[in-house]
Amino acid sequence: MTEYQQLSWQGMWKNNPAIVQLLGLCPLLAVTGTVVNALGLGLATMLVLIGSNCTVSLIRNVVPSEIRIPVFVMIIATFVTIIQLTMNAFTYELYQALGIFIPLIVTNCAIIVRAEAYASKNPIQYAAFDGFMMGLGFAVVLVLLGAMRELLGYGTLFDGAHLLFGEWAKDLKIVVYESENPFLLAILPPGAFIGLGLLIALKNALNDRVEKLFTEAPVAKTVQRARVTGDSI
Repeated sequence: MTEYQQLSWQGMWKNNPAIVQLLGLCPLLAVTGTVVNALGLGLATMLVLIGSNCTVSLIRNVVPSEIRIPVFVMIIATFVTIIQLTMNAFTYELYQALGIFIPLIVTNCAIIVRAEAYASKNPIQYAAFDGFMMGLGFAVVLVLLGAMRELLGYGTLFDGAHLLFGEWAKDLKIVVYESENPFLLAILPPGAFIGLGLLIALKNALNDRVEKLFTEAPVAKTVQRARVTGDSI
C-alpha cells in the first residue's frame, strides 16, 4: 500500500479510534442520542485533528522533546477554542445541545495520540491526511451510533438537521415511525453502551473478510507462451 492508502486503512478500519482503540468514549456515548448531535461533534473533532496534526508536523523539529506533550496540548486547546467560538457564533443551538463536550475535545486521547505517534514524526501532507482519516473514522462511528439510537428511540433520522445546516435542512428529517413515548433504553446511557458493543461486535465479525479484501494484493496471472520450433517431420 501507499502511505495514503495505509493511513486510510488505519483510520477507517484497522486502527479506528472509536471501535478499536476505544478512545474518546465519553463524548461518543454522551452526544450520540441523535444523528445531528453526533455529526456536529464528529466534524468538530475532525477539524481539531487536522489542525493540530498540521501544526505539530510543522514545529516537530523545533520543539524540544522534553516539553513536546505540553506544547501539543496547548496547540490542541487553541484549535478547540477556535471551533468552540465558531460554533457559538454560527450554530448556537447545536453548540448548546453539545454543551461541555465541545471544550472537552481537548481531553480526547485520540487527538494527543495522533499528534505524538504520527504528526510529530512525519511531513505535513501525511500528518494532515492522517488527521482527516482518523477524524473521519471517529465521525462515522459517531453517526452510526447516533442513527441507531435516534431510530430506535424516536423513530426518526436527521431530526434537528437545521441546527447544523440551516433552515433549509428541516426537510431532511425522516420519520420512520411515530410513537407517543420514546424508547428510553435507546436514548439513555445504557443504550449507548449496547449500541457501541454491537458496532464493535459487527466490526470483529467482518474483520477478517474486510482485511483480506483490502490488504491482499491481486496475484498476477502468468501466461505461458507455446514455443514453436522449426523441426518438422
